[in-house]
Amino acid sequence: MPAMACNTTRARLPASTITTSGHTVMDIARVILPIFMLILLGWGIRQRAGLGETFWRDLEKMIYFVFFPALLFHSLSHARIDFDAALPTLITGILFTLAGMALGWLSKYLFHDPPSVFASAFQCSFRFNSYIMLAVAGALHGKEGIAAVGLLMGFLVPMANVASVAVLARHGEGNWLREILGNPLIMATAGGVAFSFAGLRLPEIADDILELLARASLPLGLIAVGAGLRFDALNHARGHLWYGVSVKLIALPAIAWGIARAFGLTGLWFETAILFAAQPVSTVAYVLAVRMRGDGRIIAAQIALTTLLAMFTLPAWLALARA
Repeated sequence: MPAMACNTTRARLPASTITTSGHTVMDIARVILPIFMLILLGWGIRQRAGLGETFWRDLEKMIYFVFFPALLFHSLSHARIDFDAALPTLITGILFTLAGMALGWLSKYLFHDPPSVFASAFQCSFRFNSYIMLAVAGALHGKEGIAAVGLLMGFLVPMANVASVAVLARHGEGNWLREILGNPLIMATAGGVAFSFAGLRLPEIADDILELLARASLPLGLIAVGAGLRFDALNHARGHLWYGVSVKLIALPAIAWGIARAFGLTGLWFETAILFAAQPVSTVAYVLAVRMRGDGRIIAAQIALTTLLAMFTLPAWLALARA
């Protein structure tokens, strides 16, 4: 992937730096296919390699607390961020995330499942898989793409976490403020942006270490996503199940498209907004639902379905964005 190349030159993030015309669905699919193949590889390893649950939990922790923050900090600290150009995209992201939350809340009145089902499935309408998103952004745009995505994550991850915890709170207990402030992805994003804004540079050896950690983050993260897929609840609460999947993969990208066009977004920033909205659901949603005594089966099924179907819908949305 371009994002993994050793390069200490600072990447610029202007309003539009990437030529986006002339790319078909097949062109985009050829870039994205290896990413989803790694996800399927992770699922196969989980089924056949005989590795215990402890191994996968420890791997996910390492990715979440070490490798992934290294990738975000390294990419953002090397970026020259044009906040004036980024602001419309940030507003777009906030608006379509709020729209996803509203559509998720609507399911409470459309279906008559237990509250625990609604509280868990609510997350499907707006939560995004950061591993897949950063892998795609890196494959298509290198460090510029990762930095743009990382900047939006710094704002949208807290929104997603607060909303999810608030709705699930009736089923368990959780210190949402501690979870937000201690989130390693948010901390890495804030640190990387601060470094870039201050014009600071890490010592060369420290920068090289972060580069190596960043290289490992995406392949390991994608394998972990695949290992976490669960297909044993596809007949559970099917109304909520398919409603959430349809909102996440079809309705939300369409809403993001309209908002982004209204703000005049083009190039890298427009594609970043669509990439965000068209993501499958994050596996973190399952962990949160189980920890807060929600219905883990419904969100596990939604994660599995959105991840597999995104193999087809994500290239289509990105090809349209580049048309």
